[in-house]
Amino acid sequence: MVRRLAALAILAASFLLAFWVIRDQPQVERYIRSVGWAAYPIAIAVFAVVASAPFSVTDALAVMNGAIFGPFFGSLVNALGLVFAAIIGYQVNRRASHLLDLDGMLTRLPHWITRFRIGSPAFLLSVRVIPGLGGTLATAVAATFRVPLFVHVWTMCAIAIPLCTLLAIFGDRVTTFIHGAESTVRTRAHQFYERHHHHRYRAPQTQAP
Repeated sequence: MVRRLAALAILAASFLLAFWVIRDQPQVERYIRSVGWAAYPIAIAVFAVVASAPFSVTDALAVMNGAIFGPFFGSLVNALGLVFAAIIGYQVNRRASHLLDLDGMLTRLPHWITRFRIGSPAFLLSVRVIPGLGGTLATAVAATFRVPLFVHVWTMCAIAIPLCTLLAIFGDRVTTFIHGAESTVRTRAHQFYERHHHHRYRAPQTQAP
């Protein structure tokens, strides 16, 4: 009973922490931008916690890291965060996967996925392409069937890292576009103000007698 309660507390804590980070993502982003060199380990830790939680969505954080650190370092932060997330999620599910209806989830999988042996790399890779449920189910299966940790990490990263890299690049490009648009708007507004102000308050010319 104590073990079951502890597992439930771990699962609930990881989910609630991920929910809080996603809900207050603008505040999290401002904080990361303000801490200097510590932004890198903090961003990696935040991403790892969110990505390791069940049913979590990391798209917003992947875009955020690209906007903060640029496409290269943002992608690197996402990749390291995913590696740590795979390890954390595996350990959490070793203790809490029995709280999920794993058998029910497996019976609802598409037929083409059930052709693969449960827990095999092909099975884990195939499950992870299912939006929303796939990542949580793959991690629970890996932990329950005692899949080697290395296999779990690389199958998770093989699917998630390319997607998060694209999101980091997208986040950097969007941020660059927005900043460029804001600069252009400010420049044109200033030029319009200067022309309007000069025309309105120009001193009247006097005619010679």
